[in-house]
Amino acid sequence: MKKIFPHSLYNPISLVGALLAGLSFSMILFLIILEFMSGEHSPYMGIVAFIILPVFLIIGLLVIAYGWYREHKLSKRIDFKARKFPVLDLNDPKQLRAVLFFSIGTVILLFFSAFGSFKAYEYTESDAFCGTVCHSVMEPEYVAYQNSPHSKVGCVSCHIGSGADWFVKSKISGSYQLYSVTFNKYSRPIATPIDNLRPAQETCEQCHWPKNFFSEKKVDLDYYLSDEENTKASLILLMKVGGGNSEIGNTEGIHWHMNLANDIYYLPSDRSRQVIPWVKVVSKETGKVTEYRTKGFNTKVDENGENIRKMDCMDCHNRPAHRYNEPSRIINITISNGKIAADLPYIKSITTQALDDEYATKEEARAGIEKKITDFYRNNYPEIYRTRAKDIANAVKEIRVIYSKNFFPEMKVSWRKYPNNLGHMNYDGCFRCHDGEHFSSDGKVISNDCNSCHILLEEISPQKGRQIAIEGLDFIHPGGIEVSFKTQKCSACHGVGDEAKEKKEKLMKKASVH
Repeated sequence: MKKIFPHSLYNPISLVGALLAGLSFSMILFLIILEFMSGEHSPYMGIVAFIILPVFLIIGLLVIAYGWYREHKLSKRIDFKARKFPVLDLNDPKQLRAVLFFSIGTVILLFFSAFGSFKAYEYTESDAFCGTVCHSVMEPEYVAYQNSPHSKVGCVSCHIGSGADWFVKSKISGSYQLYSVTFNKYSRPIATPIDNLRPAQETCEQCHWPKNFFSEKKVDLDYYLSDEENTKASLILLMKVGGGNSEIGNTEGIHWHMNLANDIYYLPSDRSRQVIPWVKVVSKETGKVTEYRTKGFNTKVDENGENIRKMDCMDCHNRPAHRYNEPSRIINITISNGKIAADLPYIKSITTQALDDEYATKEEARAGIEKKITDFYRNNYPEIYRTRAKDIANAVKEIRVIYSKNFFPEMKVSWRKYPNNLGHMNYDGCFRCHDGEHFSSDGKVISNDCNSCHILLEEISPQKGRQIAIEGLDFIHPGGIEVSFKTQKCSACHGVGDEAKEKKEKLMKKASVH
């Protein structure tokens, strides 16, 4: 058999390298063609085709070169001192063919390397890579993201943004995350807030313009009591979402915090930023500085310390794309939309319990939800269980869907694990500062007046029926529960933990709501 390449290339090591490189290159071509022809794209195909296989291709080429050099060195051992390196003679047809082969091969390799590098970069920036490669770890965040208002905004738009500096930072952070996943070092659930998250001014405000937050927003809320009739109540709120544009004179409202005329700084005393004993407001126009402290907080504050945070969007909107809904709230919405029959006795109560029970796995949750709901009607309302089996089965189906989007037992993720600072129902949220207990040295107080952020225009309650007042109403807690919202936070009953649960049960018992 006539050899077309130099004799030194025909050795076991180079042949093994050639086989490895050839198989890798063939598989890369096959997967690229398969990806272009396939209607669905697997996240693992991108990893294999553009990250893993190119590594083996390069290793194969290096093995070929090593085998060539080693074989040539052995063949010249007698005169090794005189000729330490191979001599390239292009007048030799075999060496000329070898040079041409490797030159053309190198150009092709560089082309595919550039293409593969771009595809690898493109793929590692994709939502599929962020959310599906590490299924058990990122599944909760990815599922919540897909069901969020930001589901059409790429992960990297918020978590990285534009510019090379944050790209490098994110890849360094990602390397540690890869290590954590590989060696099972990650926490369950993933700890928040994220320490190295890019400032909202460089991400959120590329689409949202705080200067133009100046209007009001009407919000309709329907909710159901946990009694036999699932008694319906409703609210109509006028949310004061303004406060952003001083040019038109509107400097009041929720987004006053984002007013370009002020900077707000605060010191949290816990990692989750739920306890805030110190707040500073700086007027850009006058330079006036006002400090607010809670009673008993006399610690000297290092205003240049690493724990001091300048307020931005994420301090209130801390779950913009990864929100886990509290059971009562999401069931209210589901019943209001007609997906669960509102006339099934105690349906609000039993579905809330079924959804918020502790389950070890998703499979256990599916079985437990069905058992909880069906057993309740089988044992307490046998006639309804027999005649309305379809409505009961539909309720089970809807609660299972809600569970799959909001609860992830393998990662210990649920609404209880992640504070949501938007509002003040289940967590202190706004009341972290607006609690009426932050005072300045000259006697000013950060207000806890409900009308600072919203006006209650209409309420339909079991006690007083329908009430309307354009200037605003005082909220009446349904079910006959008497509570002062000047001294009592919503989260004290509706929040997480046994203390809130016990307090809620006592108030309900006192009001004879079962």
